Amino acid sequence: MAINQLFDGLPIFVQVVKSAGFSAAAEALGHSSSHISKEISKLESRLGVRLLNRTTRTIALTPEGEAFYRQCIQLVADAESAVELVTQNDALPKGELKISCPIGLAHSHLQAVLTEYLTLYPNVTLDLDLSDKHIDLIADGYDLVVRATQSLSESTLICRQIFSAPAYVVASKSYIEKHGRPHHPRELSQHHCICYSNLKQPERWEFTDHGGKTLSVNVRQRIKCNNGVMEMAMVRNGLGICRLPSFYMDEAFANDELEVLFPDWPCPAVNIYALYPSRKHLSPKVRRFIDLLAVRLSVVPD
Repeated sequence: MAINQLFDGLPIFVQVVKSAGFSAAAEALGHSSSHISKEISKLESRLGVRLLNRTTRTIALTPEGEAFYRQCIQLVADAESAVELVTQNDALPKGELKISCPIGLAHSHLQAVLTEYLTLYPNVTLDLDLSDKHIDLIADGYDLVVRATQSLSESTLICRQIFSAPAYVVASKSYIEKHGRPHHPRELSQHHCICYSNLKQPERWEFTDHGGKTLSVNVRQRIKCNNGVMEMAMVRNGLGICRLPSFYMDEAFANDELEVLFPDWPCPAVNIYALYPSRKHLSPKVRRFIDLLAVRLSVVPD
């Protein structure tokens, strides 16, 4: 392939996948659907592989297309950042900012930050995904992912810790009245526990006493749930005991609905990180949002 053709068609291919179709991509790019289709065909011809399976209504990536897309989306993002860097310098943020954040954290801490950010930068549009599931930042085209976890495994991403939140094992007063209060973590094998299924071992709960002694307990898992907000709702309704970061519990604590269990065996804290692709130059929209997150949330009390 000639060097002057190396990037031909890549932005169009990325937009087609993001838009899930030729018509939507054509509208986003200001071209006709036939032009988009021809450019994709030229790209496939140069590569010698089929990137997309097409029907009259849908498109789908082939295995080769999926691997190619994962590389192209970063190339296009880097090219856009490079152009923005030299043409706008320290210009005000603009364009779409695509973020993913856990549901409970967004409700408790992100609303005010997003409101302030969008007020400060009216030329930014927001695509906000609230989900507790694992997000592939690169493949799914996110600018930034906020994650709450005890440890990170994404070695290819840049991360910035924003703050830490304590985690608690809690039960409602009604649950304790009906089933009794457990006094040691080992007693959880005799209770109804609500476990967070996004973890690799939802039923394995870790504790550390004040002297540094660690304890791992396999709890009795009555309910498994992939959403912390729903877990907390079930706990408040007396259905069981859960272990979650404090930002899921703010309202219930304020209403004096919960009892914290095992104060002598605290849970490991949960760290909140901002993750973004590993590239040298951040666009102004991402850099300013990360800076605002750090300023507003790094002083969040435990």
